[in-house]
Amino acid sequence: MTFSDLLERVGSMGPFQYLHIVLLSLPILGMANHNLLQIFLATTPAHHCRPPPNASTGPWVPLLGPSGKPEKCLRLVHTPNASMPNTTQVATEPCLDGWVYNTSRDTIVTEWDLVCDSAKMKEMAQSVFMAGILIGGLVLGELSDRFGRKPILTLSYLLLATSGSSAAFSPSLPVYMVFRFLCGMSISGISLSTVILNVEWMPTRIRAISSTAIGYFYTCGQFLLSGLAYAIPQWRWLQLTVSVPFFIFSLLSWWIPESIRWMVLSGKFTKALQTLQRVAAFNGKKEEGEKLSMEDLKFSLQKDIALAKLKYGILDLFRVPILRRVTLCLSLAWFSTGFAYYSLAMGVEEFGVDIYILQVIFGGVDIPAKLITILALSYLGRHVTLASVLILAGGAILGLIFTPEDMHILKTSLAVFGKGCLSGSFSCIFLYTSELYPTVIRQTGMGISNMWTRVGSMIAPLVKITGEVQPFIPNIIYGTMALLGGSAAFFLPETLNRPLPENIEDLQQWYKPAKDTKLELEAEKEAQKIPLKSSSPGLGPS
Repeated sequence: MTFSDLLERVGSMGPFQYLHIVLLSLPILGMANHNLLQIFLATTPAHHCRPPPNASTGPWVPLLGPSGKPEKCLRLVHTPNASMPNTTQVATEPCLDGWVYNTSRDTIVTEWDLVCDSAKMKEMAQSVFMAGILIGGLVLGELSDRFGRKPILTLSYLLLATSGSSAAFSPSLPVYMVFRFLCGMSISGISLSTVILNVEWMPTRIRAISSTAIGYFYTCGQFLLSGLAYAIPQWRWLQLTVSVPFFIFSLLSWWIPESIRWMVLSGKFTKALQTLQRVAAFNGKKEEGEKLSMEDLKFSLQKDIALAKLKYGILDLFRVPILRRVTLCLSLAWFSTGFAYYSLAMGVEEFGVDIYILQVIFGGVDIPAKLITILALSYLGRHVTLASVLILAGGAILGLIFTPEDMHILKTSLAVFGKGCLSGSFSCIFLYTSELYPTVIRQTGMGISNMWTRVGSMIAPLVKITGEVQPFIPNIIYGTMALLGGSAAFFLPETLNRPLPENIEDLQQWYKPAKDTKLELEAEKEAQKIPLKSSSPGLGPS
């Protein structure tokens, strides 16, 4: 008996599973809000220097740049008699008295003047948030293994609620960045626990559907964010609005049961059995649940218990040649996916289109992108799909370099196409990574690989600062990394229609040439004295 058989006895797809997936999915709506919140909290409106105090005694004319628009970071040293001076005729100085913003919306940019020399602080704030996601994955992942999935999930909801709400009352940018860092940490805890608890309580045949459903909740969250940002023009109220619901989610999470595997591996057999019996009763199979015994539980999870005794660590990912190859290729693919994704997702105001409409389009493209990716994974295979979407995304990003600034529709189309490809890459690489790593080291491999996408998303905002040197430099870096990540996928084995590798030897078999595999099969059949059937001419490998 396996754990799947045990789950069938208590009801593998009953009322409990439907309620379980809803409770896990609803917070994902809000998680999308926090991931992309700075798109609207840190919008940079048109601006020019505020007039000096003595300008009130007479007419003051803002300094005009070569484009005929007011200069953003310079002003006239004195008020000239000429009506429309330019930068080549008069002495200028920085905006010593602040800026005037042409907007009715309140953002962190307008409140703390994150423009001109301080513009890079806007990107730094997003990188700090992404750093929180990185650190949270390391810290909360370890705590989750020690104290359980459910307590960390509840703690993460509470941390996001409190730190997010506190950020709305930040008196300064450094304080705001500290609270955003904590928000990032909590999002890692939510992501890790949600994935594990979803897989734990869903039957094998439903896992892909339930995972896709959770992914679509994230997509819907992007739609919701656009509507909330449009309706709430004050950044503090918007920050508070997307944070308070997590207080409610923390209360609802008490109904979510703990991971059975974690309880068994932690020696909590009685509690695990009681949890299964409650699930059986909720699914209308109370009598079946009462028949379960401690022996049934131990027998169904004996493989998990045996694997837990095998000690494999991070160093084994680089010590064993076959694991080193898989880890390096996957790490590059994960890094380039997160790196390029957030370059587009966080740059919606750069394409000359209304950011609220564009955010809806960016969210909407995920729907067909994920469907196409699922079909490609099923028929073309994993490594072809991953390589294709990353190379196409890289090409789209590089194409932005050669698109004229006034061709807004073409630029937006390339960005939307690239965003869709990178969304598909996320869907593909999660599945591909879980299928490539052997069971004995799968959790460690997933953790290391996932860490690289967080590193990429953390560095992506900082790369935008290089645009101050030349505007095209960031897109060259983003596009090139996506191409490299796609190329790395070609060095990985295909996993389509293959069983999950249980140990390192299983993975090594995948890399053996077909000729060697055939010779081993022939030798094994000879040893067993089983005659080989002759193959038809022309049908075998040449």
